[in-house]
Amino acid sequence: MPPVTLPNDDDVKDKPYDMKLLKRLMRYMRPYRWHLVTVLSLNVVVSALGPLRPWLVQIAIDDHVAHGDMPGLMRMIAILGGTMVGQAVLLYILTYLMRFVGQHILYTLRLEVFQHASRLPLKYFDKTPVGRVVTRVTNDIDTLDDMFSSGIVMIMTDVMVIGCILAFMFKMDWRMALLSLTIVPPLLIVSFLFRIKARTAFRDVRKHLARLNSFMQERVTGMAIVQLFGRERDELAQFGGINEDHTEANIRTIRYYAFYFPTVEFLSTLVITLILWYAGGQLLQGALSVGVLFAFVQWTEQFFRPIFDLSDKYNVLQNALASSERIFELLDTESGITDPAEPKVISGQGAVDFENVWFSYGDNEEWVLRDLSLHIEPGQTVAIVGATGAGKTTIISLLNRFYDVQKGTIRVDGHDLREYRVADLRHQIAIVLQDVYLFPGTVKANISLENDEIPEERIIAAAKMVGADRFIDKLPDGYDSMLLEGGSSLSVGQKQLLSFARALAYDPRILILDEATSSVDTETEQQIQTAIAEMLHGRTAIVIAHRLSTIQTADRIIVMHKGEVREHGTHAELLAADGIYSRLYQLQYKDQEAKA
Repeated sequence: MPPVTLPNDDDVKDKPYDMKLLKRLMRYMRPYRWHLVTVLSLNVVVSALGPLRPWLVQIAIDDHVAHGDMPGLMRMIAILGGTMVGQAVLLYILTYLMRFVGQHILYTLRLEVFQHASRLPLKYFDKTPVGRVVTRVTNDIDTLDDMFSSGIVMIMTDVMVIGCILAFMFKMDWRMALLSLTIVPPLLIVSFLFRIKARTAFRDVRKHLARLNSFMQERVTGMAIVQLFGRERDELAQFGGINEDHTEANIRTIRYYAFYFPTVEFLSTLVITLILWYAGGQLLQGALSVGVLFAFVQWTEQFFRPIFDLSDKYNVLQNALASSERIFELLDTESGITDPAEPKVISGQGAVDFENVWFSYGDNEEWVLRDLSLHIEPGQTVAIVGATGAGKTTIISLLNRFYDVQKGTIRVDGHDLREYRVADLRHQIAIVLQDVYLFPGTVKANISLENDEIPEERIIAAAKMVGADRFIDKLPDGYDSMLLEGGSSLSVGQKQLLSFARALAYDPRILILDEATSSVDTETEQQIQTAIAEMLHGRTAIVIAHRLSTIQTADRIIVMHKGEVREHGTHAELLAADGIYSRLYQLQYKDQEAKA
């Protein structure tokens, strides 16, 4: 099956980023520098204890076994046992400290990534699949665990072990030490080739894993549509293509390791063979002792063990670097929506002004809004109507600073939106959308969004005002009843009432209703309309609706067409003008008569 290409596949270019990425990752270790100093100090001791044992064995054989010195042999055995126990204790402390530091670094990194992702503009999420962002916070950060917990430190340990082994070998017999090193040049060549291939393979694995997660998240979310239109086989075929790409990338890494490790094993065996050949001749001539031969065989085995380990840690390191490239790519994405150095304090009553506003979602100047100007007085209710694509929802997105305008100015209470802190601005605005999202949790938590500043009394009062208390009181645990993900245990109307209660609990100065009643039945709509009348009292309100019957009492109605204001006035004035609004109203009125 040919590979399936998803939009925005964030391929990582093959650039030598290793040192740059490592330096950046090391910044997260600075708060734990004293832990690391302790770890490195223990590393020195642990690295020396392993190579020390063959030297002790050589002494035991040549100085005690060869001379029948049993008490001396027992002392050496006791010393050997002490070094092994000491090494085990130090390794326990070393492992605990490394894991402790690693987990705390991952905790900090997860918080940083989540915080940054929550501040990114909607433009980023318009172009980036949700599953890809989830992969950054979960899989990619988890991949760094081994690197922070053991990878970097164990690399240092392995290098120290190799250094200690070489020091002991050259001190005991420099000729055999040089013989042991003859295998290093071909080993370096094999390792270099393996490094290049493995790095590319691990990048491909991370890329395809992100695609796999994105596809799964999107299809599970839209499973009802998939089944409704009978797309199961087609979606399975697409998933199979992505899954095949991910599997092939993993198999490539397996192939490289399947070649590398047997090669290193062969080279290590070849070195031992050379040592036995050379040492055997020296032993027969009496120029070498049995203890030295025994020590060199052990050192040779120990010498290749950290090399194997270094290869495995290189696996960990490359996998971590491939993930860190993607994590830092997310962290380096500019939010675009920034707070001013000296923010203004919102102190008015909710006046809203759009002055000659031009806006496009892309850079190709396909304007969604064209020279838009409108003024909304504090406490006034303004309805915005128009065909799909007229720019209605864009207006409320700009008012909340989900995007910034390219031309013109939007003011709230006389100040440009960009003069306020984003959090302060959005705290004054509440939106009720057509599609209500409810989080897994209690009814109370979904109304307050777990904001500790909203007391339970205000939550209950908000629910009563919109009539949501009628069904909440019938739930098994009332306001403490648990809701399923997306509020699937509630009807569409009940979820909509909760969204009204949520908006009201935040007591906003500006209230926005975006098709808030289009998904409910007539009875529920009448109930909500009664609640809306109380909610709008004393607040600036912007109501977007297709049902013109729901906005007839608005103070002013704005008619949008292709990003421009074509008409404005009261319901009666617009009907009398016999323009776009009048035609829309007549069409809906005829539809209602036909249905009746």
